[in-house]
Amino acid sequence: MSLGPIDWKAIEPRTVIPGFHGRFAHSHTMSFVLWTIDAGAILPLHSHPHEQVVHQFEGELEVTIEGVTSVLKPGMVGVVAPNALHSGRALTNCRTMDVFYPRREDYMQQGAPSLLQAAMR
Repeated sequence: MSLGPIDWKAIEPRTVIPGFHGRFAHSHTMSFVLWTIDAGAILPLHSHPHEQVVHQFEGELEVTIEGVTSVLKPGMVGVVAPNALHSGRALTNCRTMDVFYPRREDYMQQGAPSLLQAAMR
């Protein structure tokens, strides 16, 4: 568990689904993922019990939340309510940060997170 300052460069990235390369950090109650996302990468339709805040730093990320599609551009933030069905598609190469509350226990394990892995089937 990471506490205090987080040095993203010191965290080894993991590819959890094709095109989504994340660096993971956790506080006592939240999970943080700094993603680099390849243009054209697809985030499959899924849901989870966590509230998710998506901070878009670079590129354009199309997100669909409960059937409503929008495009996140640099400087924008998207919010996914707990248990909301959502999906996404990188329109360009992206740099994005997700923050989850409560903490994502599946992201604390090595290997592909079970929720996204199951959604790929």
